[in-house]
Amino acid sequence: MPTLRIIKLGAALKKYKFEGDFKALDAGLVSKFVGDFKHGTLAPHYKSAAVPESNDDPVKIVVGSEWEKIVKDETKDVLIAYTAPWCGHCQRLAPNWEILGEKVKDLDDLVIANMDSTANEVEGVEIKSYPTLKWYPKGNKAGEDYTGERILPAIEEFLMKNSESYAAMFPKEEATKEEATKEEAPKEEAPKEEAPKEEAPKAEAVKSEEL
Repeated sequence: MPTLRIIKLGAALKKYKFEGDFKALDAGLVSKFVGDFKHGTLAPHYKSAAVPESNDDPVKIVVGSEWEKIVKDETKDVLIAYTAPWCGHCQRLAPNWEILGEKVKDLDDLVIANMDSTANEVEGVEIKSYPTLKWYPKGNKAGEDYTGERILPAIEEFLMKNSESYAAMFPKEEATKEEATKEEAPKEEAPKEEAPKEEAPKAEAVKSEEL
C-alpha cells in the first residue's frame, strides 16, 4: 500500500502521515498536505499496535493509542517497562516483571505495565535503550527513570520507598529488612583488659671478691 509522509528531523524525530484517499490523490491534495505541515496544523503520526481485546493480566499491556489513558491516570502509580522483543535484557526481566505484577494485582492504584517500543510510539517519550523502566507516580506524571538494579528485590525496595499502597500492603517486608540491617550491623567488642605485665627480675649486683 502506498504511503505519503513528511519526516521532520531534529532532536525528536516526528512523522506526518497523509491520511486521505490515495485513489483520489492529486497535486492539489499533496499541496494541501504540505501546506498544513508548514502551518503547523498537522498532528504528528505515532505508531500504535492494536488495543488488546483483553487486558486483565497482572502486567498491563500498553499500546501507543492507550498510553495516555493508562500511564497518565492521576489515580494510579504506574511502573512501566519499555521493551523490545529481541532484547536479551528484556527477556531476562520478563519473569520478574510477571512475579511483581502478580504480587500487586490486588492493589487498585498501582500498575505494573509493559510496552513494546518497537511497535508503539508516544509523543515526548524517547526510548534509547532497552529495557527502560520509568516510574509515573500520582503526583508526577512527567515520569522519572528507575535507575536501580533490574532484579526483583531491588525493584520491590524501590516500590516500598515510593508507593504508599505497596508499603501499606507489605509492611512485613520493611520490618524484615530493618531486622536484617540490625543483625548485619557490626557488634562493638568490649575493650580487652590488658594482662598485668610481669616485671623482669632485677639482676643482683655481684660483689667481686678481692684476692
